[in-house]
Amino acid sequence: MNTKLVMPAIRTEALTRRFDGVVAVDGLSLEVAEGEIFGLVGPDGAGKTTTMRMLTGILAPTGGRAVVADCTVGADDERLKERIGYMSQRFGLYPDLTVAENIDFYADIYGVPTRGRAEKIEQLLGFSNLTPFRHRQAGNLSGGMKQKLGLACALVHTPRVLFLDEPTNGVDPVSRRDFWRILYQLVRERVTIFVSTAYLDEAERCNRLGLLHRGRLIGLGTPDEVKAMMPGVLVEVGTPAPRRLAAVLRERWPEASVGLFGDRLHVAVRIRNTDTEDQVGGVADRVRALAGAADLPIESIQRIEPSLEDVFVAVLAGAGPDREVSPRS
Repeated sequence: MNTKLVMPAIRTEALTRRFDGVVAVDGLSLEVAEGEIFGLVGPDGAGKTTTMRMLTGILAPTGGRAVVADCTVGADDERLKERIGYMSQRFGLYPDLTVAENIDFYADIYGVPTRGRAEKIEQLLGFSNLTPFRHRQAGNLSGGMKQKLGLACALVHTPRVLFLDEPTNGVDPVSRRDFWRILYQLVRERVTIFVSTAYLDEAERCNRLGLLHRGRLIGLGTPDEVKAMMPGVLVEVGTPAPRRLAAVLRERWPEASVGLFGDRLHVAVRIRNTDTEDQVGGVADRVRALAGAADLPIESIQRIEPSLEDVFVAVLAGAGPDREVSPRS
């Protein structure tokens, strides 16, 4: 029986980009499967936009290699443009054109044949719930509607791979939810989606994640696998003085990662001891001792499972891994 080899929709090998000696993306290697939603997560300046600009052929890499939709980036860029859609952080909508006119304009840019174009535009308007606003100027749309229009324009030529650079930044929660509902519909049509986001609740919606920090990939896997990469113990501390206690812990216990979550603190500590209960007890005792020395009250301490935000905070605080890690088996 013949078995067809399924190639990944996106593959990078040691992809690197430098700017005047500064390494923005450092040896990025990953694969994204066809029909997958892959999320690239990281703080501002982590290299997310630079990575996306290289994968879309806008920016030439200074090292490594990338293949997207069976096109080698840098060698097949004209063919690549026909196979991908790209929605940047500042997608170029024309405010004086109506919703339908913007989509038609991008159809011209992508060389979409006039035959069947009207039907395609109608499909996109319905798909994005913009049919009632087809005659409204883009400049008069809400933020959420502008994002959906940008998505419709990026889809007008039926791309195989869709790149979205923080597409819901600044959009209200209801519009963000609607936007993701549309993305799930695209995945059912086998469109591959590569999205960068600073919203960790959105990252949970992805099939797999790459955690990028200072241009390096430090975590890769499903959301649950990425959460499991956080070693040691994580405890939640209840206190009426969370900010003051956070400052004390960060000053007197630099090895710990301390995150502020409303009126709670999340304290993560790397400990080699394999006895989890001993770890939790030791961390709790240390927190109580430091709080007591600063005359700060503790209401509760309990062990919790890490969220993506906990992993994120730990990495930024320097408590996370400083090299690429793999999910626990």
